[in-house]
Amino acid sequence: MMNNEQFGHSTASAQYFLQLAGYLGIPVISWNADNSGLERRASQSTLQLQLAPSIEHQSAAMLSILERYKWHQFSVVTSQIAGHDDFVQAVRERVAEMQEHFKFTILNSIVVTRTSDLMELVNSEARVMLLYATQTEAITILRAAEEMKLTGENYVWVVSQSVIEKKDAHSQFPVGMLGVHFDTSSAALMNEISNAIKIYSYGVEAYLTDPANRDRRLTTQSLSCEDEGRGRWDNGETFFKYLRNVSIEGDLNKPNIEFTADGDLKSAELKIMNLRPSANNKNLVWEEIGVWKSWESQKLDIRDIAWPGNSHAPPQGVPEKFHLKITFLEEAPYINLSPADPVSGKCLMDRGVLCRVAADHEMAADIDVGQAHRNESFYQCCSGFCIDLLEKFAEELGFTYELVRVEDGKWGTLENGKWNGLIADLVNRKTDMVLTSLMINTEREAVVDFSEPFMETGIAIVVAKRTGIISPTAFLEPFDTASWMLVGIVAIQAATFMIFLFEWLSPSGYDMKLYLQNTNVTPYRFSLFRTYWLVWAVLFQAAVHVDSPRGFTSRFMTNVWALFAVVFLAIYTANLAAFMITREEFHEFSGLNDSRLVHPYSHKPSFKFGTIPYSHTDSTIQKYFKDMHYYMKQYNKTSVADGVAAVLNGNLDSFIYDGTVLDYLVAQDEDCRLMTVGSWYAMTGYGLAFSRNSKYVQMFNKRLLEFRANGDLERLRRYWMTGTCRPGKQEHKSSDPLALEQFLSAFLLLMAGILLAALLLLLEHVYFKYIRKRLAKKDGGHCCALISLSMGKSLTFRGAVYEATEILKKHRCNDPICDTHLWKVKHELDMSRLRVRQLEKVMDKHGIKAPQLRLASSSDLLNHHHLKERPPLLGNLSLAASAQDLYRSYKTEIAEMETVL
Repeated sequence: MMNNEQFGHSTASAQYFLQLAGYLGIPVISWNADNSGLERRASQSTLQLQLAPSIEHQSAAMLSILERYKWHQFSVVTSQIAGHDDFVQAVRERVAEMQEHFKFTILNSIVVTRTSDLMELVNSEARVMLLYATQTEAITILRAAEEMKLTGENYVWVVSQSVIEKKDAHSQFPVGMLGVHFDTSSAALMNEISNAIKIYSYGVEAYLTDPANRDRRLTTQSLSCEDEGRGRWDNGETFFKYLRNVSIEGDLNKPNIEFTADGDLKSAELKIMNLRPSANNKNLVWEEIGVWKSWESQKLDIRDIAWPGNSHAPPQGVPEKFHLKITFLEEAPYINLSPADPVSGKCLMDRGVLCRVAADHEMAADIDVGQAHRNESFYQCCSGFCIDLLEKFAEELGFTYELVRVEDGKWGTLENGKWNGLIADLVNRKTDMVLTSLMINTEREAVVDFSEPFMETGIAIVVAKRTGIISPTAFLEPFDTASWMLVGIVAIQAATFMIFLFEWLSPSGYDMKLYLQNTNVTPYRFSLFRTYWLVWAVLFQAAVHVDSPRGFTSRFMTNVWALFAVVFLAIYTANLAAFMITREEFHEFSGLNDSRLVHPYSHKPSFKFGTIPYSHTDSTIQKYFKDMHYYMKQYNKTSVADGVAAVLNGNLDSFIYDGTVLDYLVAQDEDCRLMTVGSWYAMTGYGLAFSRNSKYVQMFNKRLLEFRANGDLERLRRYWMTGTCRPGKQEHKSSDPLALEQFLSAFLLLMAGILLAALLLLLEHVYFKYIRKRLAKKDGGHCCALISLSMGKSLTFRGAVYEATEILKKHRCNDPICDTHLWKVKHELDMSRLRVRQLEKVMDKHGIKAPQLRLASSSDLLNHHHLKERPPLLGNLSLAASAQDLYRSYKTEIAEMETVL
């Protein structure tokens, strides 16, 4: 039993005694006024009963004061007093228990080893401090706090019993301090000795009357510090349980004295003390203003309080309102400018807050503020992402502000060794904070302080989508080059040659071995070109006349090809629609480091692109791409809106700027004609900027991290970054009439076909004029007929006669010379007829049956030219092998006749 009133501070001796008792297993009934209960925790003794209110009771009483005045946030300040860690832990445990009905926030927990440790409180939002220390240490701490302006009417210090001690108030203590206290006088000590004797007596009685302890004696004769003795009392823990279960009658209107499992009092009463001027105002005294009772539902009862700074009202417990001058530069969607209401001079609900756009020198001292608010040259309404964020900051931190536009309208870059724009205002301390879409970079960080970034960004490129014509080869695009080559070179050729080969080798096919034996059947002819005609007609399902093969194998192969054609056309037509529409064209840049931008003169014609001078984008390009920066100066714009408009109307091919701003403008384009291309360059973020070593940085950072954690930043981003452009908005255009450019490739295909046909016509004329005569001398129409029946026929006598017939049908003589030539041709034709008859007689003499031959005369040719069908020239010619050999001997003569015709 001890108190500092009579024995002074004896923390070390008490601690040593409790540790020794704990090691020996001896129960201790204690009443320690200076550091009540903490020695038990420090010694890890489990056999200690504490008659004084524990540190848990003190922390609970201190937090009840905070709850009473709705002080939600506070800091804990301790010295290195024995058990300071236990005090902090007790506070944290109590805060956790109260979270359901009252939310506390511990802003700081400081162990003061030197007075400079209190600087953490200077930059903190804490206005309520819980102090646990000795009285001497508290004097030093509070003296330093006063020098740092941490005392006064806005700061509340709540102290523990160890600071108040014997209710002696030091002159260094600030007025209005609150504390918890219990009686530590010698009279109280004597009363607690009486309670301790009762607890011991009842414990011994309970122990001895228990039959289970019949063989256990309460003697410690076996305990000794010598080697032969035992080092721990075996019955100590058992006896402690009986002591802990004792319940003795308390004072009037107080519950019985009982203990928890840890040995602390179940019920405790603490006095609430207030440091106030004495009656004669000569010094400060601790005065009891209330009481805290742990066993009552309404634990705290407080009367009139003298508040810090002799104020008549309690402090708010939060940082007092302060005023900030905030500089900005407008940029959608972060800060938008719009005129205020011309009548009231105020901003509507959806137009944000008033902000000054006039320079400082334009605001005369005698200017009418109300009239200035209605003049948009002086004030306008600011709204946007940053304004909503500023409103949240002002609500959380409790400050007022004035928004002022930067005078030179520049973002802040080094110009001739000096900063301009927003950064210059911070460097010269003309403003407290900059709030806009200000990008963080190393150059700016060297001269100002930035908060945590509230949004990530980078340098992006915006281009316009332009409607282009369909590619002339759009009809070929459903398949790639390899597929077309496989179809055109392999599939078509293979099918053609297989059908032709199967028809040639078939008994009833091309060589007509079976059909030529029957003279009553019309000869069937099938050539390679006719096979091509069949293959192409089947492939494109053309409704034209074709000569089908007669062989079973070739017909089966034709059906296989038709099946291939069905599958091919189905795939082709299904994919053709996607390529036969007008496509949107745009410049596909890979990013800021695209070679066409980095080396603008390497591309002809050079691309036209620009940015905004004296911006972060401009300084970055100047730093890393000097040639590019020099080239684009001629295309730079004064604002983002001008740059985007230039891209839309074609004056610029692209515009380079902050990625998030460009994404917003792309989303705002109702016609969806804009898009950002490539990857973002120089990734960074937007941050709040402050003057160097500003005291506001930490408080804004803390709130910013909270906004990010609870989703407020994401909600603001979704609200302000969305636009009117939607991917499905253009669906109504599907019913619009087709424009010419949507099927222009079909016309181009037709034109190409006409040119190719003209080329073939020219080749046909070249053949008949120059090539046919030479082929006629070398080929009788057999090999060429294998390729093309028309070519083979043109090389035979019958073909020559047919050609002459066509000429005679259309021929009319206009002079005697023509008639003479015509008569000569007729005469030669009659002579040819006589010659044929002579040949028949020669064949009869040799025993060869003459062929069934009927040669039309010249008069027949002339008289029947008006008929639709040609007269039979040679009739149904059927020659035996010997007749054919004989006929070949006159091949040259027939060729000469053909030439005459």
